[in-house]
This record gives sequence, C-alpha cells and structure tokens, in this order.
Amino acid sequence: MSARNSKSNKAAARERLREERERQAKKERARRRLVVGVSAVAVLAAAGGIGYAVVQSNKPTQWETAADAKNVTAPKNTTGTDGTTVVIGKPSAKKTLEIYEDARCPVCATFEQGVGSTIEKDVEAGKYKLKYVGATFLDDNLTGEGSKNALSALGAALNVSPEAFLQYKAALYSTDIHPEETKDEFAKDSYLLDAAETVPALKNNAEFRKNVENGTFDAWAMKMSKVFDASGVTGTPTLKMDGEKVTAEGGDGIPMTAAQFTTAIDKALKA
Repeated sequence: MSARNSKSNKAAARERLREERERQAKKERARRRLVVGVSAVAVLAAAGGIGYAVVQSNKPTQWETAADAKNVTAPKNTTGTDGTTVVIGKPSAKKTLEIYEDARCPVCATFEQGVGSTIEKDVEAGKYKLKYVGATFLDDNLTGEGSKNALSALGAALNVSPEAFLQYKAALYSTDIHPEETKDEFAKDSYLLDAAETVPALKNNAEFRKNVENGTFDAWAMKMSKVFDASGVTGTPTLKMDGEKVTAEGGDGIPMTAAQFTTAIDKALKA
C-alpha cells in the first residue's frame, strides 16, 4: 500500500468519525428539546388541573345556590313570602298550633311517634289549625344535607296535598324509617323515595318523584329554614299556641305522650 493511499484512508476515516459525532450530537440536542417540551406541557397541564380544581372548589354548592335563589318555586297549599307559610286545617278553627321541627332530630321523631297521630286527628276535627316551620340546623351541627333534602321532599309532598304532607312527615319520623341523627340517610333521594312508598298518595306518584329528584323545592326549603332561624326558636321540637310555648304540665319540656299533649293543648286552647 502506498503512503498516499494510507494517508487518504486515514483522512476518510477521520471524516466519517466527525460526521458520526455530529449526528450523535444532533440526536442528543433533539432529545433534550423533546424532554424540555414534554416537561413544559406537563407543568402547564398540572397548573391547568390545579386551576380547574380551585375554580371548582370555589363554586357554590347546590344548597348555597338554592339559598341565594331569587326565584323560588313554592309548593301548592302554601302562602306568604316564597310560600314559607304552611298552615293546615279547617278555616273555622280559631287557634293555630305552631310546630318547629328538624327532619334529622331524634327528639322530633320520638315526639311524632307518640303524639303525631293525635295532632292529625285534632286538625281533622277542627280543634285547631297546624302551622309547620321546618329547620335544617342539624346539617350544620352534624354535617350533611339530610335535613335540607328531607325538607325539600316534604315540600314535594305538600305539593300533592296537605294530607300527603302530614302522612309523609309521619313516615319520615317513624321507627322503621327515621335514621340515627349521625347517619345522613335523608341526604339520599332514594331513601326519601322509598319512605314515600308507604304513603298511599305518594306511592308510584311520578310528579312527586320528579320533584324530589330534580330538587324542585330546594330553594323553598332554604327559605323555610331562614324563617326558622329568624323565629327565635333554639331547639326542636318546639310547640307554640298564640306565641306561647306549649309544655308538659308541671315542667318546661315538650309533652311527649298523647295524654300529656292533650292536657297541655286543652289548657292552651282555653287561655
């Protein structure tokens, strides 16, 4: 092999090596740009996700929206501002018994189980009218939505008829259906609808079901809750006749048996 050929071969080998190094350098630069680009996209995506989560967390809840609603759909058989006056009974009845209750309240359940049927009979007989004021404070105290959701469902029952309302209220407070106050079962529409199946006027009632599932009376329930908050009543159940508390004889507690209730009511009616 001549010296010339040997030098030429060496030069060609060096050129190939240089070209290969350049190709590798280009590949490395391209890889770095790709990594940086992907990382930037990932950072933007993460920031977007965090931003979306922040926006979502700052949105008002269903019940906050209902509480601030300007247009309120009130159930039938109501009067007053936003339909928050619920009075049931014969117009000829001269006096009105006010009852303040929270759907999740265990004492309300005990009271209704012992006295509820007596109240229904008295109202039917025209002994007095019944004014109902619903509360939702236990949702705040215990966390949850059951008091609000049950009050909205009671509005759906009232929309059917006053009788359906009273019967549905009795069902919700019954021993078989009323949950422990710490269990937020009333927050579930399915639970409230199952309870309604025990009430003849609500059983298989498509309009009632639609109003419960659509939250038709959610805003009404929140307006009713504000009426309770403004009433000055601090606990449930509370009974009033002509603005005066109705209590068991010999004490300041609510009458918890039918006999105690009848004695207290007869006294209040004579006052």
